[in-house]
Amino acid sequence: MSVKVEDLIRKEIQAINAYHVPDPGDMIKLDAMENPYHMPEALKDEWLDLIKHAEINRYPDPSAAKLCAVLESYMGVPEKLSSTNNKIILGNGSDELIQILAMAVAKSGSKVMAPEPGFVMYNMIATFVGMDYIGVPLKADFSLDMPAMLSAIKLHQPALIFLAYPNNPTGNLFSDDDIVEIIKASKGLVVVDEAYHPFACESFMPRVGEFDNLLVMRTVSKMGLAGLRLGLLAGAEKWINEFDKIRLPYNINILTQLSAEFAIKHADIFEAQAKIIREQREWLFNELTEFSQFEVYPSRANFILLKVLEGDATKIFEGLKQRGVLIKNSHSAGGVLTQCLRVTVGKPEENAALIDALKTM
Repeated sequence: MSVKVEDLIRKEIQAINAYHVPDPGDMIKLDAMENPYHMPEALKDEWLDLIKHAEINRYPDPSAAKLCAVLESYMGVPEKLSSTNNKIILGNGSDELIQILAMAVAKSGSKVMAPEPGFVMYNMIATFVGMDYIGVPLKADFSLDMPAMLSAIKLHQPALIFLAYPNNPTGNLFSDDDIVEIIKASKGLVVVDEAYHPFACESFMPRVGEFDNLLVMRTVSKMGLAGLRLGLLAGAEKWINEFDKIRLPYNINILTQLSAEFAIKHADIFEAQAKIIREQREWLFNELTEFSQFEVYPSRANFILLKVLEGDATKIFEGLKQRGVLIKNSHSAGGVLTQCLRVTVGKPEENAALIDALKTM
């Protein structure tokens, strides 16, 4: 007897597609918001010497206590939050933390809310855990539509609200006053997702203890450690204790723990790389604005969103691939992202290659 997929798998899971990551091959990779710089060779040798002594035959520290202490200090987690190890929880990337949050509040009828367009995993993970997702469209300038946001909060009473700061894929920072108004209006948890903090240099982390329902999420991915898959969530002890019950044992492996501790001790190197990326972001923005067929949006992240005013976004995307440059085609998302492309800020030579390729089209 054949067992049918449709008899076992939930319809909402059957209806969605898996998260797709394109293979860049030999192309210049400007599609995934990564730091393009490698760890310096001298530092890499020191790191390799460290991890060769890792006891991979043993389970890692389940609480990652040493790493937590290093991250709390480096990320500026407020001291007043509580006793040691109750201020933060670590995840296998921010994605796992989003999933833990959703699983913790996924009661019957509970909802997740976020501005749209936003990080796709907010919607996907809500679907995974059986929650309704409420997307509130941004205004034409990508700012928060506050009447719509407040109305949706009142109507739906979401258990979770995600606010990316700066927002992905639009690159802008929402107004601090608007975010505070949302925090105060919500009877649920408000998560300020600061994945792109190294490029925005503004944060709600110092205000975590100011609001009972505020959580701040960070990652080490954008600072140049995307391969480690390490995220951090900071909040009041009463919330972190509940989320920790859901976190799978040993979710942060020993190589990630050692490598992240080592990297944070040499954070000045990664901060210098972020400074170069911020400078290149301005250069690339200015170069892209020279193309009359584009509307280029200011960014506080390590990527730039642009709208194709003349021509077709998909044709430009495919044309760049043919010329060896891979960017993100956001057109398929529709709405305000219709005819939009997203470009990661790369090394100077990669950014120049993108501009040169556009000039030949």
